Amino acid sequence: MSTAGKAIKCKAAVLWETHKPFSIEEIEVAPPKAHEVRIKMVATGVCRSDDHVISGNFVTPLPAVLGHEGAGIVESVGEGVTSVKPGDKVIILCLPQCGECNTCLNSKNNICKEVRLSGTHLTSEGNSRITCKGKIVYQYITTGTFSEYIVIKEISVAKIDEGALLEKVCIIGCGFATGFGAAINSAKVTPGSTCAVFGLGGVGLSVIIGCKTAGAARIIGVDTNKDRFAKAKTVGATECIDPRDFEKPIQKVLFDMMNGGVDFCFEVTGNPETVETALASCHKDHGVCVIVGSIASWVQINISSQLFFSGRTLKGSVLGGWKTKDEIPKLVSDCMAKKFNLDPLITHTLTLDKVNEAIQLMKNGQCIRCVLLP
Repeated sequence: MSTAGKAIKCKAAVLWETHKPFSIEEIEVAPPKAHEVRIKMVATGVCRSDDHVISGNFVTPLPAVLGHEGAGIVESVGEGVTSVKPGDKVIILCLPQCGECNTCLNSKNNICKEVRLSGTHLTSEGNSRITCKGKIVYQYITTGTFSEYIVIKEISVAKIDEGALLEKVCIIGCGFATGFGAAINSAKVTPGSTCAVFGLGGVGLSVIIGCKTAGAARIIGVDTNKDRFAKAKTVGATECIDPRDFEKPIQKVLFDMMNGGVDFCFEVTGNPETVETALASCHKDHGVCVIVGSIASWVQINISSQLFFSGRTLKGSVLGGWKTKDEIPKLVSDCMAKKFNLDPLITHTLTLDKVNEAIQLMKNGQCIRCVLLP
């Protein structure tokens, strides 16, 4: 019997309080309303941003279903939905693209106005489509992919190739797009250039793939976890270094190694102190430093003014600068065409009820990316 137009009872990982584990609960997911889509989730990646919510570094109304990096199949659509239909394979867009606001119409930016409007983590009508034990359950940044079914706005979902392997391409929705795009779009890495990537988790490795794709001649991975070095070299790093192996600061090490500094530096750790280090590692005349890692909004970054008495550039990057609805499906197609390989990035696959184990693996640095299946 068709579920269209009916509420669906299913399982989801619900976070009731910060600093507490997820609880696997039975939730009720209401049908989609106008310009909304209900999706049967097939796979979802676990991202560091999810852990930031658990730790309280990112403030989110609770209880909530977290997760924002996923792929699934459209179960039903609300009135007025035209870009997808039931049965379509889709990827979740944690950064929406309305296509109408000033930002969406500006080629230099990708942060749609809906990102700011969705701060309540609710649907277009100001309600949640998910309830549990009689309580409203919020969807993290209006996605909430740690669930068997979700309801999201049409502007937050995009149709992808029918042959796409959802358990693989789901990570394109955030982690891979963020890192790869930071190199390709935000930094605009040039052929023959030198690059340094601070932080060799899933996003950092995606930066390396982007730098290699752009034709960088030398790509240095920087991390205190040497277990990640082999993987980094597999995806394109020419060498890896641990700052603890040197007596002098790592920025001086890189400055000497690169005869005046690195052309492009990427801060992917989310550590505010590393931002100054990455910027200082850039070539003083033309170096570009991109902040990729997520840093809590209330944290202040202290940078010496002397670093700006130069030609250095410091810039931010959100989801790699991609116009999501237009360009994320193209990344999926490029993956299918084997223009890049996601296999080294996915080190663990678990079921949804193992979400707490997945979070712990990530926090302990034991995995690159963990994908959860229903």
